[in-house]
Amino acid sequence: MSIESVQQFLQQHAPDITIIETSESTATVALAAAVHGVEPGQIAKTLSLRTREQVVLVVTRGDARLDNKKLKAAFGNKVKMLDTDSVLALTGHPVGGVCPFGLATDLPVYCDVSLKDYDIVMPAAGSMNSTIRIAPDRLVGLVGAQWIDVSQLAQTEA
Repeated sequence: MSIESVQQFLQQHAPDITIIETSESTATVALAAAVHGVEPGQIAKTLSLRTREQVVLVVTRGDARLDNKKLKAAFGNKVKMLDTDSVLALTGHPVGGVCPFGLATDLPVYCDVSLKDYDIVMPAAGSMNSTIRIAPDRLVGLVGAQWIDVSQLAQTEA
């Protein structure tokens, strides 16, 4: 049902956006980047987090890591990743296909400023082998997200 809820959301709110389905898994950043021939940073990963008061989704570029200090400052307390069963129950999407579209539960969505490094990003579309291509600002507008700064780029060794 997950990809179908994303398709319904897009038909209603962004009929010009088409879901791209592949025969190969795109469930991880590395797999998705390889399948679509893009940099890992262009893969927009959606993380399901629990704060003290609520569950939120944070969308960040694929090669970024959440920064615990920034998260605590943004949400006022520590956050925890949800377990896979909770992710599926609350979002309606399996881990590896989680996206901010067609959600089973109305959840606040935040987009990390790291997404602005790209003109086009590729979030999942409700399954482990689907995605869409979208500009970060349009993503924010489409899901009513807020910009937030809660990540850091992974350190590369020289």
